Amino acid sequence: MQEPVLPAPEEIALLEPFERLGLDRIALVGDGAQADRAADVLLETDVWGFDTESKPTFQVGEASEGPHVIQLATLERAFVFQLHDAHCRAVAGELLARTGVVKAGFGLHDDKRRITHKLGVEPKDVLDLDTVFRQRGYRRQMGTKAAVAVLFGRRYLKSKRAATSNWAQRQLSESQLLYAANDAWAALRVYHALGLTAPAP
Repeated sequence: MQEPVLPAPEEIALLEPFERLGLDRIALVGDGAQADRAADVLLETDVWGFDTESKPTFQVGEASEGPHVIQLATLERAFVFQLHDAHCRAVAGELLARTGVVKAGFGLHDDKRRITHKLGVEPKDVLDLDTVFRQRGYRRQMGTKAAVAVLFGRRYLKSKRAATSNWAQRQLSESQLLYAANDAWAALRVYHALGLTAPAP
């Protein structure tokens, strides 16, 4: 089978931007009450977009204390869980450990390991979308940008400044919220565009 052709970065740069969730559809979850409300909404669906963010490390050999933020998205809303509050951490852990709900995202091997270390739970039914693209003949690691270009013919916007910002701070900026929420939401859009409906293996 011939390997599908990926658009080159310069071709992607010419595409129209992919739509994004606005701040009105993004909820910052920082305490127990907010976490319980978020869980009620999330549990109405059986597939979530999933990603995490960690404060970057700059010293050689410095271990990450992440994740500091966990993002879970439905098609309508995205929830950005901060992990300072014990109840909030517990709810996020319970959601990720729940079976029967697909958590779809990109490059999640490291995220799963860090979550197990930090929250003491093993995320269940996690679907790394990279593996789906590999099964369909793509040899290169995809990631959100390439997947959105292939499936939607659009350019996924990512802020490098937000990516390398301090995710451990208690007050996240609007650009951080937009970045984090849309990473999870875009993964969910990709999941549906791939026509995936079965539970994750």
